[in-house]
Amino acid sequence: MQLKYGCNPHQSKASVEALDGRSAPITLRNGTPSMINFLDAVNAWQLACELREALALPAAASFKHCSPAGAAVAVDLPEDLARAYEVAGRELSPMARAYVRARGADPKSSFGDFVALSDPVDTATAEFLKGVISDGVVAPGFEAGALETLCAKKGGNFIVMEADPDFVAPEQESRELFGLRLTQDRNNRKITLDDVAEPVCGALTDEARCDMVLGLIALKYTQSNSVGYALDGQMIGIGAGQQSRVDCTKLAGGKADVWHLGRHPKVLGLRFASGTKRQDRINWRVRYIEGDLTRFEEEALRGVLDEELEPLSADEKKLWIEKLDGVTLVSDGFIPFRDNIDHASKHGVRFIAQPGGSTRDEEIAAACNEYGIAMVHTQLRLFHH
Repeated sequence: MQLKYGCNPHQSKASVEALDGRSAPITLRNGTPSMINFLDAVNAWQLACELREALALPAAASFKHCSPAGAAVAVDLPEDLARAYEVAGRELSPMARAYVRARGADPKSSFGDFVALSDPVDTATAEFLKGVISDGVVAPGFEAGALETLCAKKGGNFIVMEADPDFVAPEQESRELFGLRLTQDRNNRKITLDDVAEPVCGALTDEARCDMVLGLIALKYTQSNSVGYALDGQMIGIGAGQQSRVDCTKLAGGKADVWHLGRHPKVLGLRFASGTKRQDRINWRVRYIEGDLTRFEEEALRGVLDEELEPLSADEKKLWIEKLDGVTLVSDGFIPFRDNIDHASKHGVRFIAQPGGSTRDEEIAAACNEYGIAMVHTQLRLFHH
């Protein structure tokens, strides 16, 4: 199949084909994908499938540039999150709920995402996708009317892919780079609740173990180094592709803070002028939380509000962030220094899953004990490139 282009438009010759006469794991149903669209679709689909299998709930992933901006399973939405995600009063199927959670974790990063859904697309999910800024979706099927709704999106250019849930991937994978072919065993190690059964310090809750599995599977398909924060069945912050692990921890923690601040009464109470688009309301809430508005942005925000702009102060943010609790941190590689634990403690982390194996494991465990954090050593590194 000829693709729209490679990673960039000037890489005009690009294609995709199934290997060695095999049937393709993904069939294009609509649109013209680029190389990155396909990379996102393949990674996101595997993530959603593994989550579905591991936790027995409909699962969704929101991908951008070969890493998840968010991932989640179908857990009920509390009223404040429904308001923050702009779905209050809306009837959502389990599949729609999973994607609403996945996209809502980091809506700034999910803008123009590629979506993966573990279950066939139903009407409720198709209708939600119809109203968001997204490039495409991959799913194992489509209920009556859902495919037509999706194919009509973006003037008929929305990318729709159908995945084969029974496809078995080859045991080895290869890529060609700069005249070289690199081959490795596929990372087909399944992650289950058994991997997070025995803490090395502290005690785990059932909810934390599920969040650990969610986070580990998400990081399995995140560009390394990576650290993620999970809470109540969804990722709330992902720090991807940093050379320093503590930078991953800080980046993911900052995203978790912004997510939590999205539930602040002042944020939910912003009164937008009639006619302000849904995506604009979401974007402005994020910028309002971040607070570093340019002069142009501040004038624009004042223009879409039906009230005087009252900033969210640093003290108000600090007090609200201190309420964040019960968060699970997952790491794709071992935690090398206790500074990761010190920073994690600022973002409500109470549980950690990491491979272990550092020469400072005892120091890391001691830091966890200081903060009342339970930790599991999975003995499983999950680097992904």
